[in-house]
Amino acid sequence: MQKIKKISLLACSFIICLTACLIFVGCGQSDPNKITLNQVTHSIFYAPLYVAQNLGFFEDEGLDVTIETATGSDASMTALLSGSADIILAGPETVVYSSTTKDHPIVFGQLTQKDGSFIVSRDPIEGEFTLDMLKGKTIIGGRAGGLPAMTLEYVIKEAGLTIGEDLSKDQVNLRTDVAFNNIASVFQTSGNEFCTLFEPNATTLENQGKGYVVSAVGTVSGEIPYTCFATKSSYLENHSEQAEKFLKAVKRGYDYIATNNSSIVADALAPSFVGMTKEELQIAVEQYLSIDAWSDDMIMSEESFNKLLDIINSTQGSSYNPNFSDLIDNTIAEKLSA
Repeated sequence: MQKIKKISLLACSFIICLTACLIFVGCGQSDPNKITLNQVTHSIFYAPLYVAQNLGFFEDEGLDVTIETATGSDASMTALLSGSADIILAGPETVVYSSTTKDHPIVFGQLTQKDGSFIVSRDPIEGEFTLDMLKGKTIIGGRAGGLPAMTLEYVIKEAGLTIGEDLSKDQVNLRTDVAFNNIASVFQTSGNEFCTLFEPNATTLENQGKGYVVSAVGTVSGEIPYTCFATKSSYLENHSEQAEKFLKAVKRGYDYIATNNSSIVADALAPSFVGMTKEELQIAVEQYLSIDAWSDDMIMSEESFNKLLDIINSTQGSSYNPNFSDLIDNTIAEKLSA
């Protein structure tokens, strides 16, 4: 009887182990065509991505893409490194910061090539805006260490202005203590003279009569690899086919924007921006087209990457100097542009 009990226990144990193994194997067989993208924020600045999603370009490539939104580039990178995201859309500075991690992230496509923020003034400006108008004033530039704030600091210093809190000496008080998503609300309540906002927030604030868009930071800064698609090196190695299909669909999104009028593009974007009017969407699209914000070939140049490093190091007092080829892989983008 005792022997039968032992055999029964062994049999039960075997069945339990076998079942657990089957469940484990089944869970491990994830569909490679299902992609989770984590974006740093939700903005018309990323319009080619939303056009690709709304017009079914991902489905045309056989992909099932889910887009999730983080609360900053560091959160997006955490999602990638933890495995909760396959691809991220974020500033390439986060890739630089994470270059020493195991299975480090690699940029395989560039979406935006200019700073996408606009300088908003509390009061109307007569004539053409110049950075000299920031002397003795406060401007809210976003989170410290983020690319929007670093780029703004860079262009202010390049204009020969001094950043500091002594407004009586014509210093520019650059605030970097405000979370990205709170800039508009803090600007309205703080009394500060200027802030930088991305679309659709800049247009919305202006339409509400609470601010005036006076310039684009991207016009002053020139070309910078501002927002890119990145993934872990292992994903790019094991799922290069899916990464290529993904980038192909996004490029179709850009081509759609570049070859259609803003009214048609606004219709394609509408499902992603329910709270905006068609007119607001059109204005935002035209604003970004006017500054050549989007990369037409999605290739990051080594020259623009080095400029990014210059911005990071000059504003953060750091000495990042990674090899371009270690962090940037243009293979897919170059193939799609051939």
